[in-house]
Amino acid sequence: MAKTQIPHKIQTSLWAKAGGRCEYRGCNEELVGDLMAGREDGKFGFIAHIVADSADGPRGDPVRSSALAKDMNNLMLLCAKHHKGVDVDYLADHPEDVLLEMKAEHEDRIAIVTGMAQERAAHVLRFAADIGQRDALVSTRSIFMAMPPDRHPAEGRTIDIELVGCAYADHELSYWTVQQDNLRRVFARKVKERIEQKEIKQLSVFTLAPQPLLIQLGHLLGDIVPVTVHQRYREPATWRWQPNQAAITFRVEEYSGPAAASVALKLALSATVTDDRIRAVLGDDTAIWSLTAENPHNDIMRRPEDLVEFKRHLRRLFDRIKAVHGEQATINVFPALPTSAAVEVGRVLMPKADLPLHIYDQNRSVGGFIPTLKIGE
Repeated sequence: MAKTQIPHKIQTSLWAKAGGRCEYRGCNEELVGDLMAGREDGKFGFIAHIVADSADGPRGDPVRSSALAKDMNNLMLLCAKHHKGVDVDYLADHPEDVLLEMKAEHEDRIAIVTGMAQERAAHVLRFAADIGQRDALVSTRSIFMAMPPDRHPAEGRTIDIELVGCAYADHELSYWTVQQDNLRRVFARKVKERIEQKEIKQLSVFTLAPQPLLIQLGHLLGDIVPVTVHQRYREPATWRWQPNQAAITFRVEEYSGPAAASVALKLALSATVTDDRIRAVLGDDTAIWSLTAENPHNDIMRRPEDLVEFKRHLRRLFDRIKAVHGEQATINVFPALPTSAAVEVGRVLMPKADLPLHIYDQNRSVGGFIPTLKIGE
């Protein structure tokens, strides 16, 4: 138990820097107010010493304990559970350096979030199209924490579009037409109307769904408001961008044969898509254009700069394909993309300028690509 009386101004400063929340990593419990106890203005946090204020206390030191007893840099705001944990129950697991890291992480986050201007507020759109993928979108907290420093939630709830419980299987064409219609209707009601009413001024988008539906969602989003599309990673399991990664090496291949041929666009960043798989669907004389990556894998899209570069290459391909194959062509798209890139395919497509897309999807039931949605007709 601490023996030092912490000056009131230092207590006040610590509560402010911590945002009135527990600073233990992963907790963030609000420590002001308890409606169940009938004390809306009560404070239920504990000011804990990192280096104890006495040499015989937790992490105590004969010299430093007295010197740091009233130093705010040596104090943490904790809930009751974690106060007891770091000082008694799990003392050995909480050395000084670990607690200092927790304090710095928490206070930096509070400073970033509370320092954001109102114009950075974005409504959060979550989109899932089957039960297995929906589960990964449940954690509102992990989604909200992925937004700073560029955006912060405009409200404490999310806008959810969930296309679950379809009676058709995904190898049936009816599945795609029904889901496409559902997506259009729900989007119009939950998102488009609020944009038209000026309630939504920008969006942060978090999605896990089949690629054709992601492309359709992107087409619905277009450029009607500023949109930030986030990417979920498997390793580490997070929605936060991973900026300290190597840039993606993109490869663009243009078709150079006769213009009068079926047109295919291979978009393969997450996995390899061979030309013979496309020709097995469209025929041997198919005109194949491609945008791929060196060393494709599921977690390849880790930097927002790479997503911008992907859109730049795709914009140019749409223009080139139209110039070569003419106004009446349709682009058959064979995607193996990160979710963020799939959404951006739909957003890049310009309804009045670009050729329509016919999206194919790799289906395990049939062992190859099947036709799904038509977008931009």
